[in-house]
Amino acid sequence: MRSMEKRHHTRALLFICWMAFVLIACNLGTSEEQPILEARPSPTPAPTIGYSPLGPAELPGQAAAVSNLRGAELLNLLNEVETDRLIAHIGTLQSFHTRHVNSPKDNGSRGIGAAQRYIESQFEQIQNESQGALQYFTHPFELVYNGETTLQHNVVATITGTEPNAGVILLGAHYDSVYLNLDDAEAFAPGADDNGSGVAILIELARILSKRPHRMTIMFVAFSAEEVGRVGSRRFVEEYIKRLNIPLVAMFNLDTLGSNNDKQGNVQDNLIRVFSAGPDNSPSRQLARMVNFMAFNYGPGTDLVIYEEIDREGRYGDHESFSESGYAAIRFIESLEEHVNGDPEDIVQDIEPAYLAQNAKTLLAVVTAMADGPRPPRNISLRDVGGGLRRVVWEPVPDAVSYVIALRSPGSTIFNQQFEVTDNFVDWDGFNSARFVSFAVAAKDANGLIGPLSAEYTIP
Repeated sequence: MRSMEKRHHTRALLFICWMAFVLIACNLGTSEEQPILEARPSPTPAPTIGYSPLGPAELPGQAAAVSNLRGAELLNLLNEVETDRLIAHIGTLQSFHTRHVNSPKDNGSRGIGAAQRYIESQFEQIQNESQGALQYFTHPFELVYNGETTLQHNVVATITGTEPNAGVILLGAHYDSVYLNLDDAEAFAPGADDNGSGVAILIELARILSKRPHRMTIMFVAFSAEEVGRVGSRRFVEEYIKRLNIPLVAMFNLDTLGSNNDKQGNVQDNLIRVFSAGPDNSPSRQLARMVNFMAFNYGPGTDLVIYEEIDREGRYGDHESFSESGYAAIRFIESLEEHVNGDPEDIVQDIEPAYLAQNAKTLLAVVTAMADGPRPPRNISLRDVGGGLRRVVWEPVPDAVSYVIALRSPGSTIFNQQFEVTDNFVDWDGFNSARFVSFAVAAKDANGLIGPLSAEYTIP
């Protein structure tokens, strides 16, 4: 637990840095040995069962432990995340006093209109610097709130993928803010953590990811009107995703990711909570397990803890607009919450820069693996081959050099065991429901990048 003196000193230094960077923010961007089955930790909100590594005699003959995946190329990519940029984005958004949906639209330095134009300016600069690899536009929609009718805008940017039919990943973060009195459009509503932090990560990931091609199309959306019933994301789903039949594979909601402590002084600096719609085999819950798997293999050490709820009790987020329409969608949120919704003390001085940057790196690693790795194996089947063995077989993936089998034990919310094979099949007596309730398969390329997991298969 940090002392109050240390905390005030940290905040003072952060405030000085913010004041310097907010002045330049508009110009920023305007990241045969015996094989051993690898045991994985299974963090969950409640105490969980521990798992020990299986011995070599228990493994498939052709299996090996998954080799180290955190190579120099990935580390260099994650090091492209710039903490100063993140803090500057948050400071600039806070400087607009409020981002309430009924705040000024045409004031250059105050209100939600100023925030919208700032985000547009960042995407426009990234578009220019990427020579058009990223393209941005706005999605306007009419909002009626508290007796006022206004024109709101979602700000959208897209990096088109190189592989046809690979699908779309959408990263979303709401940019509106509120005061404790949700109807007060004039009060100071800085929204630094909620959700300046999510918008900052959204812009920074767009900047980094725009520098190189990706198999999948990546979409970045800054939503308006989340705080008043997630109207912006709901309208975007209906008027854009559904109407244009966008092949959306995953939606990541980045909402409140900048603080690692609560008001009681508790600190948790290596954890992100992940919320998703149930049931346990829903597309959203399977997506949550997949990002946990990817973060374990590629992330910089942050645990993605899966909660078996769509969100915290009595709360909501933009991911729900997607999951209620049948799309796989999850929410990423900080480990502990220091401020209540609409708190005027939710200011940039309370943001923890190192934690914010670590979260950005974790999300960058997950998105990179999902967007750039080999496509998931198809036509997977499980069959008996005699002698107490079962065979899992799948269609070979053209650019795969090996495959990773992810396994989930009874009682685990995540894939907590994994091993690697070079064939497109594996024979094993461990494919039984007493030991594992389900499995999924991912392909690994010559650069060591594991792609998305296949659909999860229940072991009968």
